[in-house]
Amino acid sequence: MPHWYVDNVLNIVTFLPLFGALALLLVHKEKKALVMHAATWIALADFLLSAPLFFLYDADRGGFQFEQRVSWIPSIGVQYYIGIDGISLLLLLLTTFLGFLSILSSWTAVTERVKEYYFFMLILQTGMLGVFISLDFFLFYIFWEAMLVPMYFLIGIWGGPRKLYAAIKFFLYTLLGSVLMLLGILAVYFFYPKVTGGGYSFDITEFIRVLGPLTQPEWLEMQKWVFLAFFIGFAIKVPMFPFHTWLPDAHVEAPTAGSVVLASVLLKMGTYGFLRFSLPLLPRASIDPLIVQILAGLSIVAIIYGALVSLMQQDWKKLVAYSSVSHLGFCTLGIFSLNPNGLAGSVLQQINHGISTGMLFLIVGV
Repeated sequence: MPHWYVDNVLNIVTFLPLFGALALLLVHKEKKALVMHAATWIALADFLLSAPLFFLYDADRGGFQFEQRVSWIPSIGVQYYIGIDGISLLLLLLTTFLGFLSILSSWTAVTERVKEYYFFMLILQTGMLGVFISLDFFLFYIFWEAMLVPMYFLIGIWGGPRKLYAAIKFFLYTLLGSVLMLLGILAVYFFYPKVTGGGYSFDITEFIRVLGPLTQPEWLEMQKWVFLAFFIGFAIKVPMFPFHTWLPDAHVEAPTAGSVVLASVLLKMGTYGFLRFSLPLLPRASIDPLIVQILAGLSIVAIIYGALVSLMQQDWKKLVAYSSVSHLGFCTLGIFSLNPNGLAGSVLQQINHGISTGMLFLIVGV
């Protein structure tokens, strides 16, 4: 592969949809066919550019690869730091693949405000990809929040009869989780210099390396509170029982492509957060018997409850939505089984669920 591609592949894949969305703004809104074709080709190019990553990633070496680190806001320790490991690689490929299918499936489904629709779809793609490649907490949080806005508009403008209710409910739930997650990030950010005696940093890999093994009593006590803040943020996104009530409304009212992206990718950000942050950064809290019992219990309730409620649904979208609650219960149960097979199985089930549920929503919608 060309060196320029290998060195910049994550930047290209992440920001191509963003620049494509900005280019769509230059097209007249009446040229609907041009907008649809352009958006589809952009999404297809993004998937094709990301596909070689599967073969370029060195699984034997493991760890983070394709890293790029550039100082961004040095006064507060913020860097533009990106990279992927095996987990984020699979989720990145899932995102680009389903992003293309979602846009392709919208050709006949969306006939009003076509230009704005594809603009938001491409912006959403960049936000989702950014979450999976970020290795700086500040950068991660920007992508995490940026992704909410286009999803809100996709549900609120192109959704069903109760679209505003569903959009506002989705936004408020997720925003609440995001604020609590931000408090957890800031707690770690301000504690880090106390340990190192150096400056402030948002470097996720450095946090895991320095704070992960730390046994200082103050840190062990703080871990539980930070874990709780992260837990609520990620549990709402998964969504774990009992934080799941926004999901059926959002799925039922969202346009078909919105449901596909929501189920296949957005829900995985919660499980990804547990794997990327909670377990390696807060190991003592993650293995606390009471916490593990509670999270395993909630996962089992979600598996059974989601399946039983699915059986009673007369709306296809609600049926698939509640089945997602059940499926993601298996993913969180695998994570908090705290063994290699459970973790690997959780990641595998996340990818399985992303493909199968995305296809189910396409069947229902198309």
